[in-house]
Amino acid sequence: MAPYVDPPEAEGDRPRDRRRLAVLWRLLPLIRPHRARFALAFAALCGASGMTLLYPWAAREVVDKGMKGTTAQLNTIMLVLLAAFLVNAVLVWLRHYSISWLGERVVADLRILVFDRVLTLPLAWFHERRSGELVGRLASDVTVIEGVVGSELSMALRNSIQMMLMLAIVPPITLTTIYFGRKIRKMTRAVQDELAKVSGQVQESIGAIATVQAFVREAYEAGRYRDGVEGAFARTLAMVRWRSWFFSTAMTAGFIGVAAVIWLGGRALHNKELTGGELTAFFLYTFIVAGALNDVAGLWGALQRAAGATDRLFAVIDTVPEIASPERPRALPPGKGAVRLDGVSFAYPSRHGQPVLTDVDLDVAPGEVVALVGPSGAGKSTILSLLYRFYDVDAGRVLFEGVDVRELALGDLRRSLAMVAQEPVLFSGTIRDNIGYGKSGATTVEIERAARDAHAHDFIAGFPDGYATMIGERGTKLSGGQKQRIALARALIADPRVLILDEATSNLDAESEAAVQAALARLMQGRTTIIVAHRLSTVRDADRIVVIEGARVVEQGRHDELMARRGIYHRLVERQLIADHRAA
Repeated sequence: MAPYVDPPEAEGDRPRDRRRLAVLWRLLPLIRPHRARFALAFAALCGASGMTLLYPWAAREVVDKGMKGTTAQLNTIMLVLLAAFLVNAVLVWLRHYSISWLGERVVADLRILVFDRVLTLPLAWFHERRSGELVGRLASDVTVIEGVVGSELSMALRNSIQMMLMLAIVPPITLTTIYFGRKIRKMTRAVQDELAKVSGQVQESIGAIATVQAFVREAYEAGRYRDGVEGAFARTLAMVRWRSWFFSTAMTAGFIGVAAVIWLGGRALHNKELTGGELTAFFLYTFIVAGALNDVAGLWGALQRAAGATDRLFAVIDTVPEIASPERPRALPPGKGAVRLDGVSFAYPSRHGQPVLTDVDLDVAPGEVVALVGPSGAGKSTILSLLYRFYDVDAGRVLFEGVDVRELALGDLRRSLAMVAQEPVLFSGTIRDNIGYGKSGATTVEIERAARDAHAHDFIAGFPDGYATMIGERGTKLSGGQKQRIALARALIADPRVLILDEATSNLDAESEAAVQAALARLMQGRTTIIVAHRLSTVRDADRIVVIEGARVVEQGRHDELMARRGIYHRLVERQLIADHRAA
């Protein structure tokens, strides 16, 4: 995302500019916990600025003593000036490091604040936005703010005569730049690599937001992101230390060069080759004022960019989730997974009121295996989303254990459900991490037991690193059957009241499907199970098959009963048999 840049505005627009800049005050709560650090930076800033104002005076004294005084007096002034340079070098380092630390800390805290909010937002919010836009806000927008809180503010506040003097003494600064530049570039690359990893984790979490929320792992993802941000912060601080030394050393080198010029000029003046110490001081003070005005002008543009970035980030932070736990949630009653849809009607907001479900009634008894079948787009997966409360119904109620899901804490509801999807979402990390994702604080014994029950232990043990095997982004190093069994183990370790299978075996070859079906049979024993399937051969043994068409439930019964009625289900089976025969 490109940095925000305001268009040029007329004089009459300046009050509006000031109102717009007021959004920057919202950064104060992030700065306030570090006010001691800010005070230290400000004190160093004032000290360094005071030292800067000493240099024109010293130049005048050197010139005057050079004209009327003795060489001893000139040397004394130079020693005092060199001491002032050394003190200034320490103050510059302290100021630059403290301001940079503050900027990086605010950036880290702001990224964490935005990401924590993003994880709580409903699916509808994500469907209206691109994940790349969210990553951009966490990257480029925050970086713009970092510039204002850190280096831009520091540059604008300090007296910039140092910069002008440095430019006048090119050779010593060039040597300093070569020495420090190599180290800083290397550290900068390391910081960017760390930030790239963090951005990748953001995209992964957002891309799998349904899985994150279904397993109630918002806190885990927030912690994982926080660890990544803190790691990037630590690397950045290492780079900032070197940058601080660079600025301090470069300025010192420049000042030593200036001191040499002043000393030589004083000697020349003593020999009546130059005149006017006051004139020299006047020129130096003029440079100070001009440089300060230039920095203030630069700060105004930086504040404008930062205001736009801050406004966009706080727009995310201020978003109130439409789907949230009630203030006083009801306790989840004991039970074994009773589900009921009572007159449910629903339309996705993005479809302009076109109904997906209309007056749907459905009862799923504890321990019952119910299959949802029907044409694509009939509303089968929507029922699952409503049960998870990714969306709220437009009319009717969704009940879990006899309680309206809107009255339950989201965590209690979603921890009671576990889904295995057609394309299982796995995360970069180890096999152990992915299985343990289903239960916070899962032990090694629990993870291995779940893997055995999911018929996954044998192929995991065959890897050189076993459960510590890195599976790659989204499980790219595993086959389809292996990924599906890892997903089954993850669902099993959650020990859900309701197991949800959304086309769980549709993309597998015959051998992998047999292994997964064996694992499923174990997982479904005595557990309420809801199956969504297009391959009707996989639901023949369900306790009940519910046929959905035209946003309504049109048929219910066992396989043999529905086939005998020769209705919609019979037609779907016949059509699939013909398609399978042609494919063979």
